[in-house]
Amino acid sequence: MRAPKHWTSVGDLLSLSPMLTPALDRDLPDIVALVNASYRGESSRQGWTTEADYIDGARTDLETLRADLAANPDAGLFVLRDQPAGELLGCVWLEPQADGVWYLGLLTVRPDRQDRRLGRQMLAEAEAMIKAAGGARMRMTVVHLRDTLIAWYQRRGYALTGERLPFPYGDPPRTDLSFVVLEKPV
Repeated sequence: MRAPKHWTSVGDLLSLSPMLTPALDRDLPDIVALVNASYRGESSRQGWTTEADYIDGARTDLETLRADLAANPDAGLFVLRDQPAGELLGCVWLEPQADGVWYLGLLTVRPDRQDRRLGRQMLAEAEAMIKAAGGARMRMTVVHLRDTLIAWYQRRGYALTGERLPFPYGDPPRTDLSFVVLEKPV
């Protein structure tokens, strides 16, 4: 498959993945439920990606997710299903930034399916999509307390950049949490 010479949006990725498909508006309520179940509350404790021990409340809501998509029109949210109309198993956010860098966020797998290696498959697929579209690097942020998750990404070739970003959530924003930045060439 030939990569576009100039990519500017996630639209360049739409035909590059047999595994991940673009999320539709009707998928958004299920994505919100998946993300919240995977990271917060008791259901998140079924998997290893829980943030419930140090962050309360929902990770996202439908209004916020729609606002994020509207505010970032070049970004795309992709979903993973066993079959086209099957249950939602995972999602990932991909967004072009400057100079061939793409931001990867919301990499999420159902907590009761995290033993199927779907996260690593989705990550590899997202990286392949970005590379095929002409991207050069993937960039992500992880809450600094997530040692196990940071180590998981490092085993997949991501390196800490040394950059830290503030954790903006809450009113007032939390000052005891921050994000670390990881990057990988694709």
